[in-house]
Amino acid sequence: MEFEGKTVLITGAGKGIGRATAKLLAARGASVVALTRTKEDLNSLEREIGCRSIAVDLADADATRRAAIAALPADLLVNNAGTTTLEPFLDVSVEAFDHQYAVNTRAPMIVAQEYARDRVRRGLPGSIVNVSSVASIIGFAEHAGYCASKGALDSLTRVMANELGRHGIRVNAVNPTVTLTAMAVKAWSDPTKSSGMLSRIPLGRFADPDHVAEAIAYLLSDRSGMVNGITMPVDGGFLVT
Repeated sequence: MEFEGKTVLITGAGKGIGRATAKLLAARGASVVALTRTKEDLNSLEREIGCRSIAVDLADADATRRAAIAALPADLLVNNAGTTTLEPFLDVSVEAFDHQYAVNTRAPMIVAQEYARDRVRRGLPGSIVNVSSVASIIGFAEHAGYCASKGALDSLTRVMANELGRHGIRVNAVNPTVTLTAMAVKAWSDPTKSSGMLSRIPLGRFADPDHVAEAIAYLLSDRSGMVNGITMPVDGGFLVT
């Protein structure tokens, strides 16, 4: 029960990594505030873990800021929400590119700003985990907007760690390989495509959302009290091959 008495704000908590993280942290004593776009997902999560929830489209900057403020106060923050659009580079649309940046990079910045302002104002430490991807490092075909937005999120994480660390707020990222969420199934359902990726993972499998949730829990916790500004691969060894 290492998170007993702690409130954790989680974006994208309705599905995949976010939902697995919400369930894991709730099981370890946390009170969860869940932000996501789909109200039905929030309703089912409320029934499952008794969380508080706010429905918001994180592509809308003003709505994101209002939701972040409404979610406070929180002791810990997980910026998990993400989206992807598969397009060959020559066909990338400005609309799809901007939408991925809005959700994957701008929304984490906005939510973290409001969370950190509240912590600094009250003179309290904190911990933020941004959910990035190995796509921040590898140029996957048809993932131009996704790779670019996750690379920007990694850079943002380092700046946040530098500036917010001086206020006692640690900021880290986790960078999973393909994780078997609905979004990943959409992107990697073609066996020809997935076999090439799997062949580069020494453990020979994709990640499960619970694997990533465990890494997030560690980085949030006091067990990682001197860890600040890292991008932690959760990739079965993909980046060493």
